[in-house]
Amino acid sequence: MYSATFTFAPGDYDDAFHRLDAIIADVARGIPGYLGEEAWESPATGLVSTVYYWESLEALQQLMQHPAHLAAKQQQAQWIKGYHVVIAQVLRAHGDGGIAHPLSAKAGAAGAPGAATAAPSHHP
Repeated sequence: MYSATFTFAPGDYDDAFHRLDAIIADVARGIPGYLGEEAWESPATGLVSTVYYWESLEALQQLMQHPAHLAAKQQQAQWIKGYHVVIAQVLRAHGDGGIAHPLSAKAGAAGAPGAATAAPSHHP
């Protein structure tokens, strides 16, 4: 399993941003190997961090190479004030079951696809 963490400083979003964001979210969720996502915002810094989970690096690369994602990368400076991306291999995931998580069905193993959640997306 892999995660792609996209952390950014929000800027001004227009209709074009929201349209492209929705397209990318739909594309991601339609790629075999997409496991889910979650988003966090830091009140102290105002930064937003969205973590996407993937069954394989190949699945993640499908999104990275999609024309809508490439268009968003080219236009990101219009909508955000800076970003950082971290791609990581997920070795384990576990919890007590008390909260919903995109990897809850995976419980420490890279097996069959788990349940995806509809967290807010912000794809620049």
